[in-house]
Amino acid sequence: MAGLFSFMEGYNQFMKEHADPRTKDWFLSGQPGRLILILVTYFYFCTKVGPRYMKGRKPYELKKTIQFYNFLQVVGSAYLFYEGLAAGWTEYSFTCQPVVPGEKGQRMARGVWLYFICKLIELLDTVFFVLRKKFNQVSYLHLYHHTLMPVCAWIGVTFLPGGHGTLLGLINCFIHVIMYSYYFLSSLGPQYQKYLWWKKHVTALQMVNIKLFS
Repeated sequence: MAGLFSFMEGYNQFMKEHADPRTKDWFLSGQPGRLILILVTYFYFCTKVGPRYMKGRKPYELKKTIQFYNFLQVVGSAYLFYEGLAAGWTEYSFTCQPVVPGEKGQRMARGVWLYFICKLIELLDTVFFVLRKKFNQVSYLHLYHHTLMPVCAWIGVTFLPGGHGTLLGLINCFIHVIMYSYYFLSSLGPQYQKYLWWKKHVTALQMVNIKLFS
């Protein structure tokens, strides 16, 4: 019991010393308990509860829902890409950029938090696969990537809301604009297929995205 108290005391001291005071009280930032609960629920649903629920049921269509979701992802990713540039990456150093403290770095800190929230929303990618019974898409790599991204983003917003790490987020947002644009256009029907000649490049970008964040 004494060991547990010692651990908790050390943990609280670590958070007090290292958590960024600007973001530590923002929604889902700071203490990791709520994030852990979300990710455990996500993983359990996508691997156990969801497949069990869908057994013997027809796949949900969800076409309009997914179209709307993909469109929002395009808009959200484009906005975050713009914010990343406007908040710092038109002036930041590409060799070594520290976190900008205080009010001056507030816009970038806010962008990092929004990026974190977007990574949680992207968990719906897997939920849609399960509800449509596309279980072959729910691979270990897919689950690993979608679980890792919110964790990395939480570390960023809690401890390092800015600096050089945001360059990876900027690249990720750019890739997502292209990816989700493709998903959105491909869902509109066969008449749009002639505009999707760049599919192979989307696949390449997906692999780059996974490599960068794995």
